[in-house]
Amino acid sequence: MDKTGKVSLIVPTYNQARYLGACLDSIMFQDHPDLEIIIVNDCSKDRTREVIEEFVAAAAAEKTSFASGYNEQTGEIERTEHYRYPQQGREIVVLHNERNMGSTRTYNRGFKAATGEYCTYIASDDICHPQMISTLARPLDADEADFVYSDMFVFNDQGRILREFKVPDYDFRACFGDWYLCGVSKLYRRSLHQTFGWYDNDFLANDHEFYLRLAMGGARFRHVAKTLYSVRIHENREVGVHSSSNWSRLLDESVSLVRKVRRAAAPAAAGGE
Repeated sequence: MDKTGKVSLIVPTYNQARYLGACLDSIMFQDHPDLEIIIVNDCSKDRTREVIEEFVAAAAAEKTSFASGYNEQTGEIERTEHYRYPQQGREIVVLHNERNMGSTRTYNRGFKAATGEYCTYIASDDICHPQMISTLARPLDADEADFVYSDMFVFNDQGRILREFKVPDYDFRACFGDWYLCGVSKLYRRSLHQTFGWYDNDFLANDHEFYLRLAMGGARFRHVAKTLYSVRIHENREVGVHSSSNWSRLLDESVSLVRKVRRAAAPAAAGGE
């Protein structure tokens, strides 16, 4: 593929040492040629710091090999050695919060450090499919959109796919007026932050609120009907935003945003009658 602009991928993480390595691997092996990977550790209490340090060291130096031929003269099966990870087009930035800041402030810290033309955040227990970034970048490169999103898998801790989540082609009412249906597999112009600000620290439903802000401000949305991302769910998860009290608050916030869209659409509908 032709070289496109740098993409900044923010990976906020808190106590996800079990999953973080696989998430980072899925980013490193994207087929996009120019990635800035910004890992923001929100004072994790598990082995997250060690996992990050091990990943950074491996990305720079670790090698592996494969059986590449049989040498009949020596009777040996020869191996070809190569670096485990791509050695070009990958910049890794690691930020450790000095205190626990919560998810939204952690996202924002990463985005404020980003330098890419396009950006997104990746939950540290999710998996990016190899062509995710290059596929989502194409409509941005062609100036057909400012925000691009795709379909996704939902999978569990055993790696089983529970469903394929096909989100609608972009329509303001379908994606924001019925419910928030742009999903989490997304890529957008970093310049949108310069125009519309950052994720709102007062919202647990921070993506819903920010992307609605973009849509109501005139940003162009485009759906790519391909499954490019896998969202992990955890059975009986009761931590962070998934605790019963926070989850109830998040749903209430989303309901309020849906109502905001419907109130905004009502005068337009009445004027057309």
